[in-house]
Amino acid sequence: MNLTRREALRLFTGAAALSAATPFLKASENESFKHSACRWCYPKINLEDLVIGAKAIGLASIELLDPSDWPIVQKHGLTCAMSNGATKISDGFNRVENHAKYVPGMIDRIKACSEAGIPSVICFSGNRKGMPDEQGLENCVIGLKQITAAAEKYKVTVCMELLNSKINHKDYMCDRTPWGVELVKRVGSERFKLLYDIYHMQIMEGDVIHTIKTCNEYIGHYHTGGVPGRHEIDNTQELNYPAIMRAIKETGYKGFVGQEFIPAKEPFSSLRQAVETCTV
Repeated sequence: MNLTRREALRLFTGAAALSAATPFLKASENESFKHSACRWCYPKINLEDLVIGAKAIGLASIELLDPSDWPIVQKHGLTCAMSNGATKISDGFNRVENHAKYVPGMIDRIKACSEAGIPSVICFSGNRKGMPDEQGLENCVIGLKQITAAAEKYKVTVCMELLNSKINHKDYMCDRTPWGVELVKRVGSERFKLLYDIYHMQIMEGDVIHTIKTCNEYIGHYHTGGVPGRHEIDNTQELNYPAIMRAIKETGYKGFVGQEFIPAKEPFSSLRQAVETCTV
């Protein structure tokens, strides 16, 4: 949706009124995980308006932000559950020649996250570009082991995101859970985990609930999204999110679940519906 600032404020007012009329479980009252929303899904809404609206709904975080954005969410009592990092989706740790740039960049971001109380930072493998997956795995281990000491020292979790290479991110290397799990094992740090994107992994491999139950120790963060299309979490898509969220809760996960769908309807109503669906 292309929203002006006035339209966004009008929508927020509606969301706030709905929240007041129908009391909703706040994230802090949830016994398990907390709720977040990904900034990039709302490009036409001013960040502060998004924060205010999200807080009224009951979210605890707006994520995938740069350091310059953190004070805006923190001013309203929210956090940034997952900071942007230094790597790019197509150009990441799987190439040794990138390490001279990305290792210091990630260490700087880890330090900044620690100072601001931001718990996690994202990173990416990069695209294959003809590289065998085993070589990319080895290269990622070399690079990531250079930043885990800082992550452990500053108590910030680095998460590599699992993305689909079938539809959205052609040639991306970290596109399957087993590859990602093996990477976490080889890095061998409590401060390096996977960002398990439910939307992406449904497209690549399915078997979402079983994967969550068997691989939860390697997962540090979750993202949602309707399949197909990455739109609202509703009855138009193929994933049963209440069942998926119950599986996540049963693992004892206490972190954040980031709503990462592109709203095709009124954004605050869609976001509220998603949070309600994912509160179990």
